[in-house]
Amino acid sequence: MKLFEPSNVGATEVKNRMFIAPMTRSRSDNPDAAPTNIHVEYYKQRASSGLIITEGTVVSPGGVGYINVPGIYSEKQVEAWKKVTEGVHAEGGKIFIQIWHVGRISHPTFHDGELPLAPSAINPNTKVFTNKGLEETVTPKEMTVEEIKATVQEFKNAAANAMKAGFDGIEIHSSNGYLFHQFFTNCSNTRTDEYGGSDENKSRFFFEVLEAIKEIMPLNRVGVRLNPMLHGLMGIETDETTAKTFEYIITRMNDYDLAYLHLSRPFVDSDVPWFIKDVIGHYRPFYKGFLIANSNYDKESGEAELAAGRADAIAYGKPFISNPDLTERYKNDWPLAEWDKSTFYTPGTKGYTDYPFYSEN
Repeated sequence: MKLFEPSNVGATEVKNRMFIAPMTRSRSDNPDAAPTNIHVEYYKQRASSGLIITEGTVVSPGGVGYINVPGIYSEKQVEAWKKVTEGVHAEGGKIFIQIWHVGRISHPTFHDGELPLAPSAINPNTKVFTNKGLEETVTPKEMTVEEIKATVQEFKNAAANAMKAGFDGIEIHSSNGYLFHQFFTNCSNTRTDEYGGSDENKSRFFFEVLEAIKEIMPLNRVGVRLNPMLHGLMGIETDETTAKTFEYIITRMNDYDLAYLHLSRPFVDSDVPWFIKDVIGHYRPFYKGFLIANSNYDKESGEAELAAGRADAIAYGKPFISNPDLTERYKNDWPLAEWDKSTFYTPGTKGYTDYPFYSEN
């Protein structure tokens, strides 16, 4: 089966095409926002996957929007992540870190009372987890050009720190309603300067980050995640221009020697006339490189996607939470363990590192 075939993802050799999707797990419950020993164990347990893509990891304190998420902006965090990468590599695995800035999907409680930053001062009208529980978002502060340039530098620094920590590469979180996605969409970007209006302008910040990262690491160790048809979630609404904007971004990505493009299928359906239900089929012809397909695949549908040439790897999320040995279970047709949704974002080992391997059942 193609799921179990080795491949090259940019500069990284992988032993199969079953990748772990990035998933926030809220286990960095320490003042340093650094991973801990349970992170080491969690990722080691899943090293039989072709590629691990870590949970979203913020590039700066200003990028935080949820409690207990890790960072990659301090020396303590770099040293802690080294233990994770060393553990995964010792088990024969490969691991990329997803670097992240949430933009307006945040709350002043994370920023000493200051407003979170965003392309435009538009409230996404959603909720975020703070120390007080779920809280309503606020109207963010529109970023100045200087603040945009400073954020470009934060992503560059995060990429440099990822290399220091021993990661095989990075994934830029340009998806799911967070900062880059906010620049891409008209519902969250009404700027009239060089960062708003045209497709070129709306994607300028994103490509400036790629250019900055290129100065300190090869782009064949950089992946990008996009969710073109996110609709009605995280404050994002598609419109009649959305598909073309992402066609422009994805086509232009071919000018860079990237490791991969990671595309999510729609999280919800919509009957608006411009909504693309088959995201993978629509955007595959626009991208010439390695493509990862994500969202609600099982063994059969993942294999069918690869066999049809629509994708080069499949990223699995929740099945890898409750089945650290998901690759072996698929390979041997072993039954799957069910995940416990109530422990997705809770501190500690329960629902994190205590799911047994099949042979231990």
